Amino acid sequence: MTIIIIIVLILAIVFGPGLWVKRVLEKYSLPADRYAGTGAQLARHLLNKHGLEDVAVERTPEGDHYDPQAKAVRLTDDKFDGKSLTAITVAAHEVGHALQDSDGYTPLRVRGQLVRASRWVEKLGAGVLLVSPFIGILTRVPYLSLVMFVAGMATLGTTTMIHFATLPTEFDASFKRALPLLDQYRILKPTDRPHARRLLRAAALTYVSASLMSLLNIARWWAILRR
Repeated sequence: MTIIIIIVLILAIVFGPGLWVKRVLEKYSLPADRYAGTGAQLARHLLNKHGLEDVAVERTPEGDHYDPQAKAVRLTDDKFDGKSLTAITVAAHEVGHALQDSDGYTPLRVRGQLVRASRWVEKLGAGVLLVSPFIGILTRVPYLSLVMFVAGMATLGTTTMIHFATLPTEFDASFKRALPLLDQYRILKPTDRPHARRLLRAAALTYVSASLMSLLNIARWWAILRR
């Protein structure tokens, strides 16, 4: 019974945030024509208001984000063309990151460096997991294989740890940048402000929820290596 409870808790931790974020984003995607302008138009408007004409607003299939290297706010099709509360709020959140970059917000720069480093660490971890069974067979030292396996698992979890560590950067973009922008320029309908706060919280948790889901890769590796 204890094992079942532990499994349920683990699944809730891994799946719960992602399901909540998805539900909130989908809930406020309707009505689709809630606002007169699109997410892309709002992003462009807010950027121009703050003298960031050099920051591009681009369409992307890879998830809503701000790219500090390319100086671009990137929105998926439903946010770029969308006129829903979700489209408007998420666009404002990404503009919040552009404002952080413009202000020289150190945590944003540190996060970018950590994320870039984590990509190499993840590749290393995947490589370690691939070779660990063979190392154990070739060397006939099973504990060496176990050590390499644990090292591989740890490296695959680095992205999740990084996103948790940099979560304050996301909340800053949502509640110290995006929400004041929406208030300052009277973008939101009065009844939408509480819902926008939920959306901004969801936007801040997007990376964390996605990285938690990526922990399932570790479970897959464990299952493969135990065969």
